[in-house]
Amino acid sequence: MSTDTDADTTGPRDRIAQYLSRFFPVHDLDDEADIFELGFVSSMFAMQLVSFIEQEFGVTVDNDDLELEYFRSISALDAFVARKLSTSLAR
Repeated sequence: MSTDTDADTTGPRDRIAQYLSRFFPVHDLDDEADIFELGFVSSMFAMQLVSFIEQEFGVTVDNDDLELEYFRSISALDAFVARKLSTSLAR
């Protein structure tokens, strides 16, 4: 998990990319690259990714959120986190 300083200065996209780079052999993963299609994601890693999103950004990933389209790329994850954060702020 990032430190408070990191969280304040690094946006969700960068934090997601940094997390994924720890596990994937591609150093410069394109924002639109489909990490499932590339074979980088096992079912176990998918669970880790959900856990990372919840812990790193303080959001809850509901059963309805478990759609592949939300998790398949850095851009998709960034948009998902932004949507979840805006929803939680609206409450």
